[in-house]
Amino acid sequence: MIHLPFLLTEDGICRLEEGCLSILDRRRFPFERVEVPCRSAEEVASALKAMVTQGGGPLEVALKTMIMEARNHERLSSPDQIRHLEQVVRLLSSARPTNTTMARSLDEVLVEVEKRRDEPPSKVVEEAVRTILDRFAETYHRIGRLGSTLIDDGDQILTTCFAEHTFLLSLLYAKQAGKRVRVLVSETRPYLQGSRLAAPSLQEAGIPVRVITDGMGPTMIATGAVQVYMTAADLVCRDGTVVNKIGTLSNALACARYGIPYYALAISPDPTRKTRADVTIETRDPKEVTECMGTRTTLDTIEGVYPAFDIVDPRLVTRIITPNGILKPDELEEHGR
Repeated sequence: MIHLPFLLTEDGICRLEEGCLSILDRRRFPFERVEVPCRSAEEVASALKAMVTQGGGPLEVALKTMIMEARNHERLSSPDQIRHLEQVVRLLSSARPTNTTMARSLDEVLVEVEKRRDEPPSKVVEEAVRTILDRFAETYHRIGRLGSTLIDDGDQILTTCFAEHTFLLSLLYAKQAGKRVRVLVSETRPYLQGSRLAAPSLQEAGIPVRVITDGMGPTMIATGAVQVYMTAADLVCRDGTVVNKIGTLSNALACARYGIPYYALAISPDPTRKTRADVTIETRDPKEVTECMGTRTTLDTIEGVYPAFDIVDPRLVTRIITPNGILKPDELEEHGR
């Protein structure tokens, strides 16, 4: 039986109770387990922008926000409820524009509400969200099983940021098959998701893990300490372009130079994005670079710059692991949708 670490359980992401969505504050984990209460879509959008939850967290948070908003506005007429939910979707989608998986899932809920206009919107929303969450849970395991086949006994795997369900499950299924695996996690500036989220989750799962700084990946690759580079993908275009947390590109380049495979785990390749030209890269507050965990790291007079994601050319990606199989980047458009 595969058991996920706390951060990847539903309650480890967010809890919906009595008109309030409580989001686990990943900015304070693992030292504290504190939740941020949100009672409106506006508060949730602010929490998403403030990185209260990151990676796969916004998907579940946004979907459960739809339930909260539908319940909180049940007294509106059905057309007014639908219009309100449309506004909620626009608000949440704009909070993290690179996360198109979240945006497309929210649109899916709206489509279902429109199709079933003769039913109470709150009922339709709850059923649609549950269906989507169950489908994602199944997808995580499918990708995890596929990912495990790309890992050999004794491999040390480099990862970036917190690749969440699909990465952890790839390792856990490999471990279940009797393979010994170890992981190197880059700390992931400026929020340290690698050292604060990925590393504790790996340790909880019984996977040996060590933390390195963001700049150490290429050296570890060059010295032969890494057999596989494996990350999540915040967005994958139809041509195989991978968008992931800043820091991914330098490791992918080093992998290409030294013959190490780079595997990207893609929950939901985006059929609406053909190439890198169709990608909106979120640029965040420069102060998030000149601070770390609330502490200034340089003088107040010095500015930072923060593009939050890397765009990785498909020629640097060995395989993309999708719900439809393990694909070469140039096979994605034909088989990966």
